[in-house]
Amino acid sequence: MGWWQINADTLAGSRFVVSALAETTAGLLTLATGTAAHPGERAWLDAHLPAYRHRLSADPIDALLVRAAFGHRWIADFLTPVPTGEGETAFEDELRRVRETPAETVRADLAVALGGPLPAALERADLAGRSAGLLAWVWRETVSPYWPRRRRIIEADIVARSEQVSQGGWSAALDDMRPGMRWLGEGRLQINTYDHPSRDLSGARLLFVPVTPDRGWVGWQPPHRYAVVYPCRGSLAGGGPPPVPDALGRLLGRARAEVLVLLGSPKSTTQLVALTGQGLGSVGRHLKVLLDARLVRRRRAGRSVLYSRTTIGEALIEGQRDD
Repeated sequence: MGWWQINADTLAGSRFVVSALAETTAGLLTLATGTAAHPGERAWLDAHLPAYRHRLSADPIDALLVRAAFGHRWIADFLTPVPTGEGETAFEDELRRVRETPAETVRADLAVALGGPLPAALERADLAGRSAGLLAWVWRETVSPYWPRRRRIIEADIVARSEQVSQGGWSAALDDMRPGMRWLGEGRLQINTYDHPSRDLSGARLLFVPVTPDRGWVGWQPPHRYAVVYPCRGSLAGGGPPPVPDALGRLLGRARAEVLVLLGSPKSTTQLVALTGQGLGSVGRHLKVLLDARLVRRRRAGRSVLYSRTTIGEALIEGQRDD
């Protein structure tokens, strides 16, 4: 198996980060495979796959480049630069790192991803620019229009993972982060099930990067930075917030009803703000009314306060579904 040796200082200094480029690369991978993990992703694919396929059919070199970059087991490393970890970086600044990759590095990374020599058509010097151009197209046409909501989902996942760390330690947060990944104990993090030598991350920066597509990978810029890109929890990324029944919206007000519907599983105020797009003050007022009406309860988990529906709140939601 492939695993990383992580000392206490590296784990203590690790952090979650938002990356528009990682989100875009995950979107490109979804378009390249043409497969969806849930109905929301299927709807996104149905909307954008025809234009993506038309673009590749008009440019055989780009089509060949995509097939090589997303190999059977690996993604070409130059497409997945590790974020700096110093706050969120603008998409164009992240993309510049792809565009400026030396041609020999691009070809070497593609050969690794492909698992063999490159086709003669890819023995050229403009592959980094072509890759950046394709990623820019994916961002502009298929990701950017949805980015405000996707960002809220990513931020909600970061809140949920951070709360999980505060309650059960890193082992609780890492075990279900992505397939094949689990905490082995004694400072060992299994990152996949492949038989590869371990890596010692002592003194390195370890970053966790959530994305909304059901995709993930690991990246590194040794010896300084390593990253785990992982899919947001299905309950957050599964195709939009649950619908608010019309009658419930009329009874409570649509914004307040949306908060109640989302509390089928415990969530913090920060998560609710991220998922609804409502302001912190508005969410707080809705929660107070729902608490006074005994439709929700609250409990402290570490440094966070989590809200969830009471039996009465559940009955109210189930009654609407029965109708």
